[in-house]
Amino acid sequence: MKRDGRASTGPGAPGIVLRGVVRRYAGANGNVLALDDVDADFPAGTFSVVAGPSGSGKSTLLRLVALLDRPEAGRVLLDGIDVTAVTPRKRRQLRRRHVGYMFQQPGDNLLEYLTAARHVQLGRRIRTHEVADADQQANDDLLGMLGLAERAEHRPAHLSGGEQQRLAFAFAVAGWPRLLVADEPTAALDHVAGGRVVEALAALASQGVTVVASSHDPAVVAAANRVVHIAHGRVVPL
Repeated sequence: MKRDGRASTGPGAPGIVLRGVVRRYAGANGNVLALDDVDADFPAGTFSVVAGPSGSGKSTLLRLVALLDRPEAGRVLLDGIDVTAVTPRKRRQLRRRHVGYMFQQPGDNLLEYLTAARHVQLGRRIRTHEVADADQQANDDLLGMLGLAERAEHRPAHLSGGEQQRLAFAFAVAGWPRLLVADEPTAALDHVAGGRVVEALAALASQGVTVVASSHDPAVVAAANRVVHIAHGRVVPL
């Protein structure tokens, strides 16, 4: 995957550090402790995978890393900035400008009224503040790399689940985010399509993007630089 040169990468790319993070959710029988005093480091420009059984806290951890949620206690640092201490507006600005995120369910990532091509254009506009039609070749290249070139004018309802997942990836990386967070990015894909996404994740990290993903896919785990294991809301040292 080739960088378009607009976003700063390499040593200036953000690393993510979590210290003493606690997160609870309201459950039917009271509060559920999803993360319990978690420390974790995701160095800049690396491809990290968060692994663990279902219900271990992986998705909760990823939402904190992506600045979608705030911890109940502890700190989350993005490139040295304590994002738990900034205003909601500043968090939103940081997330829109620097973070690409893939939800686990493909449809949750997409806008039903936009074609595949328009998703990529919107992603670029959000992160680069360029007009929607800027750098059409880069948009076409991204869709082509993911096998979606012939589906560019289709809306999500007319795409298969696997095509939606690949479009979600394209939407998340358009405009070259400095941090990409992906929750089970290959779950809805066959071997060939999943392999394309795994290669793209590794390529992004090699060019300076900080990539954090959760996955049960052995191919994703094997391609990562490092794996963080989590169980019962706590990081498990190996």
